[in-house]
Amino acid sequence: LDDELSRFIRPNLRRRACCVCPAPRPDSSDVTHPPGACRPPPKKGWLLVDHAPYQPPNRARRVLRARLPGLPQKGPFHHTMVANLDVKGLRFMSTEEFRVLVAAEMGMKNHTIVPMPLISSLAALKRGGAFKMIKLLAKNKLVQHFSVPYDGYRLTSKGYDFLALKSFAKRGTLAAMGIQIGVGKESDIFTVVTPEDREVCIKLHRLGRTCFRAVKNNRDYTKPGQSVSWIYLSRLSALKEFAFMKALHAKGFPTPEPIDVNRHCVVMSLAHGYVLNSVQRLTHPAAVFARLMELIVSLAEHGLIHGDFNEFNLLIDDDENVTMIDFPQMVSTSHINAEYYFNRDVNCVRSFFKRRYGFVAEEWPRLGTDIDRTVASSSLDEE
Repeated sequence: LDDELSRFIRPNLRRRACCVCPAPRPDSSDVTHPPGACRPPPKKGWLLVDHAPYQPPNRARRVLRARLPGLPQKGPFHHTMVANLDVKGLRFMSTEEFRVLVAAEMGMKNHTIVPMPLISSLAALKRGGAFKMIKLLAKNKLVQHFSVPYDGYRLTSKGYDFLALKSFAKRGTLAAMGIQIGVGKESDIFTVVTPEDREVCIKLHRLGRTCFRAVKNNRDYTKPGQSVSWIYLSRLSALKEFAFMKALHAKGFPTPEPIDVNRHCVVMSLAHGYVLNSVQRLTHPAAVFARLMELIVSLAEHGLIHGDFNEFNLLIDDDENVTMIDFPQMVSTSHINAEYYFNRDVNCVRSFFKRRYGFVAEEWPRLGTDIDRTVASSSLDEE
């Protein structure tokens, strides 16, 4: 990168200069120029390269991106790489900024783009103060500005993350943010530390990603034809997962321990194990398969179907004990498509064990034959 910078950027920024002064050299070579006499020294953050001011790396890389055909041409240079959630700015946000951020969230209940007068009214701030705060939030990419069809702002996923993390911090649920340990089609998972120095994890639901746009039609979160934002759908998904996880954990199912929920974030205990998809060999594949079938049947006997019971949502430890994760897709056995979802869960496990471990099951459960569908009104389903 340094070689490319020297080749494409430095020649354009370099000027003829004498001594350390960035001013152009006089026409007569006999005339000397005292260092720094014609211009004040360069500002902090600028470097002198061959007696010429050199731009900081970020500016230089943007120029390089525009000149090199091999680099991405859309968006800022650093936005082309996947980065962890940066929460360092959360510590320095003022109370007024959070009030404006909450006002934008409240306005999005009835508006796709929240007008500035409504934000000022909900935040109970004067227009000048609210405008100053919203500009600062937009600069930090916590809100997004729109000028069409009218002037207003919309809460971004980063701003929604900050609101949830701030609530967890005020409750005493978490004290520090860790690293990212998982990425799914609809969520991101990070490690966090509680005030008691216990390491847990937090799951941030992110419905509406480009690869998962059909979730609005496939899930029963909203009524048919109801128009809601992806932020609201993520909140509903998190609340549903927390409720199912809490009920299942109380009944003794192998799930992580649910700790707290706020907006689109769920805090739960760390499940120690490996994703089944990454395990190349099992000591007892028949026993593990039987255990998985028992879990599917046990869920159905309590009136529930996982809906996404596959190798990506199953964890297995060194002793081949299984842990279930990811519950937003769960449906009741009284669902109109319950038999389809049940058979899909069973067939996902069957095909994976046949493909990966060469294990072919002779028998497997069937809804309506081995399990009575009348159990849909069980206590767990009501919970």
